[in-house]
Amino acid sequence: MDKPLNQSSGYDQSAPQAAQQDQPQFGLHFSRQFESWYKGFNASFTFTTYQAGKVFMVGMGEQGISITERSFARCMGIATRADRFYLASQYQLWRFNNVLGAGENYQGYDKLFIPQLGWTTGDVDAHDIGIDAEGRPVFVNTLFSCLARPSDTASFEVIWKPPFISKLAPEDRCHLNGLAMYEGQPGWVTMISQSDVSEGWRDHRQSGGLVMDVRSNEIVCEGLSMPHSPRWYKKRLWLLNSGTGELGSIDPAKGEFEPLCFVPGYARGLAFHGQYALVGLSKARNQSFSGLALDDELKKRNAEARCGIAVIDLNTGNLIHSMRIDGIVEELFDVAILPEAIRPMLLGFKTDEIKHMIKFDEI
Repeated sequence: MDKPLNQSSGYDQSAPQAAQQDQPQFGLHFSRQFESWYKGFNASFTFTTYQAGKVFMVGMGEQGISITERSFARCMGIATRADRFYLASQYQLWRFNNVLGAGENYQGYDKLFIPQLGWTTGDVDAHDIGIDAEGRPVFVNTLFSCLARPSDTASFEVIWKPPFISKLAPEDRCHLNGLAMYEGQPGWVTMISQSDVSEGWRDHRQSGGLVMDVRSNEIVCEGLSMPHSPRWYKKRLWLLNSGTGELGSIDPAKGEFEPLCFVPGYARGLAFHGQYALVGLSKARNQSFSGLALDDELKKRNAEARCGIAVIDLNTGNLIHSMRIDGIVEELFDVAILPEAIRPMLLGFKTDEIKHMIKFDEI
């Protein structure tokens, strides 16, 4: 079944896929003051989990926190605007459009996103997505170690590759993963290493990570551990040093990563709104995530890795609120803000609703 979940902060509702007896029950838990804080957020947020193949939208309704979810195979990167967003799935890239006008609602939702346009890219392990100045999507093609655009005649159009990559091949050589846009164009990318052999990045998880300027091909910061989710916000380049569990920013003049705070989990997925950063957290499920400095830091703090969303106050570096996920979902990939949306909803392909959602332009 594929339908919205409505849930207040004091109630945990099982997701449809948790009905099987041999699976742990899915649950969302919000910190004590999350709901009162979120009422003044004046936006909403969305997050993806490729592990469960779900896109979630978290808004605020009359009865409290409102949650909707839909299924898309291996959904990962997501990039948003006020009336549209792009989503990377297992072998397709989707554009969703909001079909509601100003003041309209659908069953109490003020934004209704439907999959309007899709490109078949093949299974290229697409990670982060950006939206350029012309409104076109740009995505990180991790399997082929490049940045790409969807194409009307091919699987994708290559627009950039790291200078050390000698050949475009489906080998995930450096694990190019993150993209920060700057003034409508690709600005910076993150990768796990400078390897130029098939999956060579796996040998450099501890300190081989780097940030590269796409425009100049220059390395602006190196010595990172599994960096992800670079974002340009308020004249600073932020990112997640996932292997150490840190949110921080880079001083381009010094080429140094400056941590703001520690977060209790494998950090991946970063979004900003006002003075707040929303950080996606995952548990250390597999070998790629384990054996990092993050493990030692968690042990030192007598803590375990969490799955969920951490809300960080950029002024203090404090983790002020959180949303925790229990059950079968142990990994998140991306987090994004839905501006101008208080209670959003999206449609997928598993119910009849999308068949009857028709909108047209008049002559």
